[in-house]
Amino acid sequence: MTTAIREQETVETFEIARELEIAAPIEIAFESMLEQLGPGGEKPDGTPFPFMLEAWPGGRWYRDLGNNTGHLWGHVQVIKPPTLLEISGPLMMSYPAINHVQYRFKADGAVTRLAFLHRACGLIQPDHREGMAQGWGYWLDRIRELAERRTR
Repeated sequence: MTTAIREQETVETFEIARELEIAAPIEIAFESMLEQLGPGGEKPDGTPFPFMLEAWPGGRWYRDLGNNTGHLWGHVQVIKPPTLLEISGPLMMSYPAINHVQYRFKADGAVTRLAFLHRACGLIQPDHREGMAQGWGYWLDRIRELAERRTR
């Protein structure tokens, strides 16, 4: 038997916050978010990136790769359609880390305001930290695009 002892790694945190305005009713904006986080998801290059989102408290958010394979990204912590979705879990981090993602929608006349917040804590790899803001930015812009397309 071989035993390896490593230096203690540093636990890191980060937070990404973004607000955007969506020219669509709140119900349509919320449904568009569920589409991007579910079967209609896509990557920035347009490649499909489908997920399964069980939209109820405790529901799973995961990538189903078929044949009983996949990757759990998190669990629904809070859902209050059409105003709030919170998910907590590892997301794409297959190492000791926890994430909390919040989508908060607010109707404001003819538009919907979306406040997005992602907080993370753990042994976060630099490539995940560096690419996270860009990835979320694309997903949020896509939610807006889907909602506004449905409203036209």
